[in-house]
Amino acid sequence: MAGIYIHVPFCKTRCAYCDFYSTTLAELKPRYIEAICQELTMRHNYLHNAHIGSLYFGGGTPSQLKSTDFRKIFNCIHKTYSLNDCQEITLEANPDDLTEDYLRQLSSLPFNRISIGIQTFHDPTLRLLNRRHTAKEAIEAVHRCQQYGFQNISIDLIYGLPGETPAQWADDLHTAFTLGVQHISAYHLTYEQGTLLWRMLQRKEIEEVTEDTSVAMFRILCEEMRQAGFEHYEISNFAQPGYRSKHNSAYWHEVPYLGCGPGAHSFDGNAREWNVSSLQKYIEALENGHRNFEQETLDTDNRYNELIMTRLRTCEGFSLTELRQRFGKSYYDYCLLLAQPYIKQGLLEQKEDTLKLTQKGIFVSDDIISDLMRV
Repeated sequence: MAGIYIHVPFCKTRCAYCDFYSTTLAELKPRYIEAICQELTMRHNYLHNAHIGSLYFGGGTPSQLKSTDFRKIFNCIHKTYSLNDCQEITLEANPDDLTEDYLRQLSSLPFNRISIGIQTFHDPTLRLLNRRHTAKEAIEAVHRCQQYGFQNISIDLIYGLPGETPAQWADDLHTAFTLGVQHISAYHLTYEQGTLLWRMLQRKEIEEVTEDTSVAMFRILCEEMRQAGFEHYEISNFAQPGYRSKHNSAYWHEVPYLGCGPGAHSFDGNAREWNVSSLQKYIEALENGHRNFEQETLDTDNRYNELIMTRLRTCEGFSLTELRQRFGKSYYDYCLLLAQPYIKQGLLEQKEDTLKLTQKGIFVSDDIISDLMRV
């Protein structure tokens, strides 16, 4: 099995926290659609005829595309790849795009999962983040998706927002639970250099939450999710039983995937590729019959580091037997040696063949993962 990711870079406006590649150049959409189809066709051998298990439209704002745009892309995919075994086809969307008319158009397409970027239910903070929707509009968007037959809905939330308190974060979670969604992704705000929020922070117009507040919010997140029946299956991801994201889970288990679109990454099991993060350059290259991309072949240290970085984020951790079989005794010994202090502190757990983070260890996961990697 393998996955396909399609990056849709278009946004009406740019969110204050976002550093993903995006553009407001809507006039380039027709040429972008043609370029995507060209890349999908050009790279038909990249996944070595593997069956496609998941298809994900991310962004940017994929819900800025029309149903006719999606239909062209799906027609191209069906001509080139086998979707007979594809279990999950996800569309990322903004709440304000999910009108009745738009959902009616989507109902004729094969999407069976929708991921809605809500971020918070606090209207003043939504305005600060330069989001286009209100809390009321976000709630109504979820309900409309349910009315139009979507039975696998994920929402994104952000915590650690400027001025946010643990009580406000708990209120956001309680509101989310009333919506009856199947999946919630919850991310701590990161001030990425160059973003509007980062510039506001530099000018001291806003303040970061303290480390103690961040820890308190994460504790609230884990406990509230547990009580609401969500499985904590990856550090930032929670799902009702049977509703884990198949596409993202494939990333964390090193399943090959093809990434198309400007800035999109791909992985074939041995090397990574990433397209140029410029819509104009991406389109122009494909219109001239070639791709504008870079590539990195992963050496043994890189592959070991990726296993540590991705698998330790999951609730299952990783198999020590697999580690030894893939990388040899020296890497196995290295990993266990560095893991011992964390095992003694109760931050890592070695149980039979498995090494994984404990609930306590999740709070300092970045430090543990970093220490176990080869440098």
